[in-house]
Amino acid sequence: MPSNIRYTLLSLRDLAASVGPFALLTVLLLALTYWWLDPNPPKRVVLATGPAQSAYDEFGKRYADALKRYGITVELLPSQGSSANLELLRTGQADLGFVQGGSADIGYDDEESISSLGSLFVEPLWLFYREDSAVRLRQQPTIQSLGDLVGWRVNVGTAGSGVPRLFTTLLDVNRIDRHQLQLSELEQTPATVAFLNGEVDAVVFASAPESLMVQMLLQSPGIHLLNFAQSEAYSRRFGYLTPVVMPQGVVDLSKNIPERDMHLVASTTGLLAGAKTHPAILQLFAQTATGLHGGASWFSRAREYPNLEHSEVPISPEAVRAIKNGPPFLQRYLPFWLANLVERMWLAMGLILALALPLSRIVPPLYTFRIRSRVFRWYAELRSIEQRHLDHQDEPTPVDDLLEQLDRLEEKVEQVVVPLSHTDELYALRSNIGLVRKKLLKKD
Repeated sequence: MPSNIRYTLLSLRDLAASVGPFALLTVLLLALTYWWLDPNPPKRVVLATGPAQSAYDEFGKRYADALKRYGITVELLPSQGSSANLELLRTGQADLGFVQGGSADIGYDDEESISSLGSLFVEPLWLFYREDSAVRLRQQPTIQSLGDLVGWRVNVGTAGSGVPRLFTTLLDVNRIDRHQLQLSELEQTPATVAFLNGEVDAVVFASAPESLMVQMLLQSPGIHLLNFAQSEAYSRRFGYLTPVVMPQGVVDLSKNIPERDMHLVASTTGLLAGAKTHPAILQLFAQTATGLHGGASWFSRAREYPNLEHSEVPISPEAVRAIKNGPPFLQRYLPFWLANLVERMWLAMGLILALALPLSRIVPPLYTFRIRSRVFRWYAELRSIEQRHLDHQDEPTPVDDLLEQLDRLEEKVEQVVVPLSHTDELYALRSNIGLVRKKLLKKD
């Protein structure tokens, strides 16, 4: 190997040995920070949806498709609805879930353990009734208010859907005893079948207009939708309700369905997340929600949803940023995993670098000390040989022994290799060995 390459490699080796401890400390701090912050999201999350063919079920499938491109599998967990989803979040069986405002019993503990990604869409309270039931029970083809349902067979959905609780609240505010109605709690599909067969006079459920059941019942002959003329009053009494209007002809313009504007009361459905759900997952779902729910619908204008209103639990900071500002700057130009890593670790990395930079000033002196120590360590032995000679000037001195020790020392020094920038110190050591040798021979 050429000598210049040898000396270069030697310098690099010594430099690496000097920098190594600080580089290792920096890597360990970064690894500890990575473990503590846990910046990368899990590859699998559980989303609590709702009954089959419901709007929640349909939106769940859309979220699953959207997150596939980020390498995240969304496992859809069917349920009875909002109340069941809230319980799944409380018990940790689901990471996220759709929950309708006012349909579930949200308490103070939930505010501590559950956060919201914003309101996604409105879910009107649909009360469909049979025309022949109205004629039979009220002697007219239509009804005007909830009070007209006294004595009717009404299905209000399963307890897990949250609709029974919401409907009971509306009955209470109208001073209607729920025992004046024949209430049942069948699931949506069998309830609809019973309703169409005349076994039930009316059905109540809350769902987005995208629901197949809603679309079908709105266009079924002999089926009417209750017009909530007091929808504005309901919204003033209950903060989680909002008045909405289904415009005339919006279902089918050619058939003019509905024949007039229909006033409904609606609650906003939010996407809630458990306390242990990874922040990056919250960010992705909030960004996806903007794309899925940002278009115009029967009850909202474009970009009206998702929004940060009507939430019964605190809004997640990730959702606030995603809804207000859109995708972070880095995600517009980098892959999600890399942008997310930098975004969640940049502050910690900055602090580590701020600590490492002052410490790095020790490296040059340490490097110099390491090189010079190879030379200076032999001065102690050289000094010892010279001192032994001086201490025995008045006595017969075993000069031969001292010369032999000096020869061994010189052999060791000849094996010392230092970078070219420090060879002057090595040659100085060899010169001093020669001076001591002359002194010993002269005295002898």
